[in-house]
Amino acid sequence: MADSYKLQDPLTRKDRQPGPPEAGVLAFSGAIEFLSSLRWFGAKFGLAHTLKLAALAGNPEHHLRFVHVAGTNGKGSTCAMLESIYRAAGLRVGLFTSPHLVAFGERIQVDRQFIPEAEIAALAAEMKPWMALFPPEDHPTLFEVVTVMALRYFAAQKCDLVIWETGLGGRLDATNIVQPLVSVITNIQYDHQAYLGKSLASIAAEKAGIIKPGIPVITGTDAPEALEVIRRTARQVNAPLTVVPAASAHQPPLDTLSLPLLGEHQKMNAAVALAVVRTLGSIVPCPDSAIRAGLSSLYWPGRLQLATRPSGQTILLDGAHNLSGAESLAAALRTYFPAAKPALILGILRDKDWSHMCEILAPLGCRVLLVPVPSERSAEPHGLAESCRRANPRVEVSECSSLSSALALCAQDSFVAIAGSLYLIGEALELLGLSPAGFPGQRALNEWSVR
Repeated sequence: MADSYKLQDPLTRKDRQPGPPEAGVLAFSGAIEFLSSLRWFGAKFGLAHTLKLAALAGNPEHHLRFVHVAGTNGKGSTCAMLESIYRAAGLRVGLFTSPHLVAFGERIQVDRQFIPEAEIAALAAEMKPWMALFPPEDHPTLFEVVTVMALRYFAAQKCDLVIWETGLGGRLDATNIVQPLVSVITNIQYDHQAYLGKSLASIAAEKAGIIKPGIPVITGTDAPEALEVIRRTARQVNAPLTVVPAASAHQPPLDTLSLPLLGEHQKMNAAVALAVVRTLGSIVPCPDSAIRAGLSSLYWPGRLQLATRPSGQTILLDGAHNLSGAESLAAALRTYFPAAKPALILGILRDKDWSHMCEILAPLGCRVLLVPVPSERSAEPHGLAESCRRANPRVEVSECSSLSSALALCAQDSFVAIAGSLYLIGEALELLGLSPAGFPGQRALNEWSVR
């Protein structure tokens, strides 16, 4: 399969013959329609579909080197840090993350360039006939298909290293078909309990499923019951384990380096990333200058991102999509804006612990405006309002029909914070002109449910 894979690669850019622009738009539109149709098959746990699809694609993962990253929070930021460091070291780096904020191409990047729409169309056209090789009751899911599309693209682009983020959990996640150079578990917190278990130990067991025999493991986990599971799993398969202590976030070079991403939690993510780089030093050399350059030039939108509107209004955008994220946002506001209370625009998914998130976030605002998230899983603003009023009885709480109407109501406020969901942040980036408007239907590709 490896030889045939090398011979029939339709994605090598120099061999591609671009068609007319109209054809490209139609092809990309068809690709989005195909990918959207896969949403009906939900999210399924298991590796069989992805392994079969990868084999049909010529097992591109066999031609790549991976850093596999799991964890509750900080996965995306840690991946972005690693990508930036290794790119600064001169490597050609693939980056696979989810969800996307605006454009589907955010999920699959090479050297921080989104996969072009023409390549998405070509990959989708390649994958589509393979769907007929699966029985209707056992159809591949959107994430499984996208995972193999990413592998095909990274191999065709001849990436030196791929930073590879899990989707949900780890053990049965589609990304777990790869054999990485190192496995990373950023931390273990409460999230997705309906699928991963209700205790930190059970959640840790799913995340620790990415640990491979003899492959080094790096973790920033500090919760004792979760860390014990990770230690036990690593010991069982003889995987060398490095536990990154909180003090590492304030040791050289991080003690003198200013990260572009706000928040103390990002320093811990940087410490985990640094531990990965040092662990791989003999396999993937990376000079200290690249570490500093990569971390100093880091860009990762929607995570405590500050923007200034033409009116002078300051906007803070942060996904803060679970309890730990809400606590990090609260800590950041106290640290960086101790004398300011923003107008808080809040939208949360209903499958999150939204009542406790409201308890954490509502006291932060001078007023709270509740909006629906652009998702089928959005919590209703009315339900959020009751929790916010209990958490902050003295503040004005408004229920808005949309984010655009909430922004209009906040037009005169000097400081506005938007938080509660990365889906909401994606909508905000478009409305505020901080990101080009995406092709219709792309944000809906973030929707999923377990079937």
